[in-house]
Amino acid sequence: MVAIGLTLFTACGVDTPASSPSNPPAPGTTTVFTTLPQPSPTTSAPPSSAPQPPPSTQQPKTGKVVVLDPGHNGGNSGKPGEINKQVPAGRGKTKPCNTTGTATNSGYSEHAFTWDVAQRISQALVAKGIRVVLTRQNDTGVGPCVDERAAIGNDAGADAVVSIHADGSNSAGAHGFHVAYSAPPLNAQQGEPSVKLATALRDGLRAGGFPTSTYLGSNGLAPRADLGGLNLSTRPAALVECGNMRNAAEAAAMASEEGRQQYAAVITKAIEDYLAGN
Repeated sequence: MVAIGLTLFTACGVDTPASSPSNPPAPGTTTVFTTLPQPSPTTSAPPSSAPQPPPSTQQPKTGKVVVLDPGHNGGNSGKPGEINKQVPAGRGKTKPCNTTGTATNSGYSEHAFTWDVAQRISQALVAKGIRVVLTRQNDTGVGPCVDERAAIGNDAGADAVVSIHADGSNSAGAHGFHVAYSAPPLNAQQGEPSVKLATALRDGLRAGGFPTSTYLGSNGLAPRADLGGLNLSTRPAALVECGNMRNAAEAAAMASEEGRQQYAAVITKAIEDYLAGN
């Protein structure tokens, strides 16, 4: 468990990945992970004295689908015309296509953090036989817009849609995570299913040692009517603000590989716990 100081996360800005996995998929296609790579078959049996290969790590497919939405994108800042265009945001509103996200005071970007954490969660879920779809394929592209991100989850028939973000509040003492969900609900999936997903994520992060937000929401949960990706979802959906990137202790955790792995581990377990009960 990563030791987190008193001050933690704030409201998210735009995501920028850090320590992105090598060989990212080409932009323009939705990344779908369904199986793990398998070892090449051998043409003859090894001598009895030879060490035996380890058992396969592939798990039986569960039939479950999770859409991971790493906030923002690394190319957003270079295309203001594209990301500032107005798109549907639900409840009769529009809002900018996307944003650039926030960053730590030392310059580690939200988009890098969310991309890295989402990759770690994806690999862990795929290893459990869960199909994973990512709303973006790398950390160098632009968008997609919030309405497109919602559509990816809807079209995939996702059992759970989880958006990964981090905040950038400059309020004194602002720290901690919160989990947002659409409220009041606009459809049945935004009701009990989304609240259960948000609660599972909140419980998982809290059990992992991460403190709840001191500045947004209540007890780690934040019902919101202004988030387009949640408003437009017809699947169980929640958005995790992992913490405040302007808080020194939380920024240090997010910028470290150990910290990102801890975030990924507790979020992965929370998603698994939610799927197991639904």
